Amino acid sequence: MARSTSLVKVSALQMVSSSDLAVNLLRAEELIAEAANGGAKLAVLPENFALFGSKRIFDLAVQEAASGDLQSQLAHLAAKYKLTLVAGTIPTPAPDGRVYATSFVYGPDGCCLGQYRKMHLFDADVADAQGSYRESDSYAPGDDVVVLETPLGRIGVGVCYDLRFPELFRQMFELKADIVVLPSAFTRSTGWAHWLPLLRARAIENQCLVVAANQGGVHDAKRQTSVSAQ
Repeated sequence: MARSTSLVKVSALQMVSSSDLAVNLLRAEELIAEAANGGAKLAVLPENFALFGSKRIFDLAVQEAASGDLQSQLAHLAAKYKLTLVAGTIPTPAPDGRVYATSFVYGPDGCCLGQYRKMHLFDADVADAQGSYRESDSYAPGDDVVVLETPLGRIGVGVCYDLRFPELFRQMFELKADIVVLPSAFTRSTGWAHWLPLLRARAIENQCLVVAANQGGVHDAKRQTSVSAQ
């Protein structure tokens, strides 16, 4: 990393999240604790780590706007385990009735360092059991390229389908990013074909460290995500 003279351990936390918020949060804490006990100073949760494949995202977005309960829990975890936490994505309300896929980043003192709203939405036909994905039906796109000052240097934040747009990453490095994080939920078929090649491409073309945390397993009869975090 550009701002450090010593090596820093980072952890990409892979999950197989479900529609059960409590179970997902318990698993997230287990992984964060394991990362911290192993010496990690940065932990990255995957996209949709708290709720996967559930229309409850709208209820959770309203709840977060009202009370920020989940955000408070995530801040607590960052402080408890004394690491910088990239909290995957959680839904937050958009003005048009949809939600944003929002990634909050917390410092080791529990303070929120900032947030990023996923810009590029996954509307695609895929040769799998689900067949068609129309993320824009439920999610609104964010507008801003985000690079945050953290104890580990300047971190650029992207989410999943953003990986396919190299211009976004170029803009992060124009903003002096030292490292890029990428919470994701790539489908299994697109993941096998594109996940690792595109991660390597973004790292090589920008000469940077990319920490990417993916969902990885069978979620239900129609949804299967890729198999590795990097």
